[in-house]
Amino acid sequence: MTDDPWHGDELRQRARKVDPRYREGPLVVVAGARNLTEAEFVQGLLLEEGIPSMLRRTRGFDVPDFLAAGPRDVLVAQSAYEAAREVLLQADLLGEPPQGIRPALVLAWLVAGVAIVALIALLAS
Repeated sequence: MTDDPWHGDELRQRARKVDPRYREGPLVVVAGARNLTEAEFVQGLLLEEGIPSMLRRTRGFDVPDFLAAGPRDVLVAQSAYEAAREVLLQADLLGEPPQGIRPALVLAWLVAGVAIVALIALLAS
């Protein structure tokens, strides 16, 4: 056997788990993780269901000095998106989106506030 990693038993076992239905289409973000360990856990859950995935550092955190720290995106092919979401929902790794402040709403209130201040300044002069 050679030192080539493609000949390793682990890679062959992982490749056998992949369902061909889930390999088509562009890559889309299906989940986020706080660090490499959490992202690899999500990746393992998806692979057990036949869904291949990739990891990448989240935008803005592509700093090699972070090593395993820093957020990661978990990407799957478009054809696997719904199945992956279902797996992650069942594992309770995806919840409802946070009901916090929405950026569009904050922007609307900010614009309205600036307009009121400008109107008051206009009337006062």
